[in-house]
Amino acid sequence: MSDMEAQGSIMALNAIDELETPCIVIENGKIDANIEAMAQAAARCGVALRPHAKTHKLPELALRQLAAGATGITVAKVSEAEVMAAGGMRDIFIAYSLVGAKKINRAIRLSLAGVRLIVGVDSLEGASRLSEAALAQSTVLEVRLEIDTGLHRTGVSADAAIALAKQIAALGGIRLSGIFTYRGAMLAGASTLDLQAAGHEEGRLMSEAARLLRDAGIAIEDVSVGSTPTAIYAAEIEGVTEIRPGTYIYQDRIQAAFGVCSLEACAATVLATVVSRPADDLVIIDGGSKTFATDVQPGHPPLYLQGFAHVVGDPEAVLARMNEEHGMISVHPSSAYRVGDRLRLVPNHICSTVNLHNAVYIVDEDGRSRSVPVAARGMLE
Repeated sequence: MSDMEAQGSIMALNAIDELETPCIVIENGKIDANIEAMAQAAARCGVALRPHAKTHKLPELALRQLAAGATGITVAKVSEAEVMAAGGMRDIFIAYSLVGAKKINRAIRLSLAGVRLIVGVDSLEGASRLSEAALAQSTVLEVRLEIDTGLHRTGVSADAAIALAKQIAALGGIRLSGIFTYRGAMLAGASTLDLQAAGHEEGRLMSEAARLLRDAGIAIEDVSVGSTPTAIYAAEIEGVTEIRPGTYIYQDRIQAAFGVCSLEACAATVLATVVSRPADDLVIIDGGSKTFATDVQPGHPPLYLQGFAHVVGDPEAVLARMNEEHGMISVHPSSAYRVGDRLRLVPNHICSTVNLHNAVYIVDEDGRSRSVPVAARGMLE
């Protein structure tokens, strides 16, 4: 960037009070603190940190995670891997099974371009498709076998893992280097608030799965686990080699409710404007379901969240209902909200909220902000 371009970039910075709403505001200092805290936790446990980029979807933040000690990043889709590779990432794990021929060939192109690319598998059919495509291009693709540790989403059961791993290891064109799981805050098959017990159980299940595979002659190197709530506890179990938290970089209301962080540590908030106060106990903001994710519904165990977001400075206010363009906040009748007021709200789930926005505003401690396009937004394929 030339000096003139840099000056233009500085001139384009906006004060928060000038931002159009609704929008997502990210506080730079809190990002740094969250990145550093997780990096230190991984280092204390002697495990690799491979953050999931689904939360921020920004190559520049992935690079900051790498600079703080992460060994690589995690994504869910080939298109996300392509965005991150274009942004400078050279060690990427696609924690998802690739089945379509076009997706597989795109992954192989990334690998041939010099990216250490790892792909998730959980079936012989999926592994065979990867094998055939890699052999056709005279290359070897690194894969990890997904183990279902209780979420019952994707992955193979621990009982079936040995037989499947032997079949995968016998295929040409791919190299089985490890196992991985995603489990979240679960204990004994149910959601829980006991994150330490949940993380320890997750770590033990995966460590034992790796031991059984090695005893069967399968050379398992990597044992990859962990979501933001459980990662630091799973990392304490001997045999775990890698954790893959994602939300921690911004944090959100879910993580605060779990006790992972304080609400003040949440780096990302939605800035919204009061557009109507039709009743003493009701405030309307200009952000609805196009602004706030609705995948985490209020009132469900184990957190029993009230509403879709926390209103900063007013814990009694509840973002109770939304349609596409309006958010209906229940407030105390004596509250002083007026049309034109600007509110900050911590979403229940920041990852899917970010995916609704074309850009976020990263704010420095001096109050200046810059608009950053969400590079991997909508990368579904």
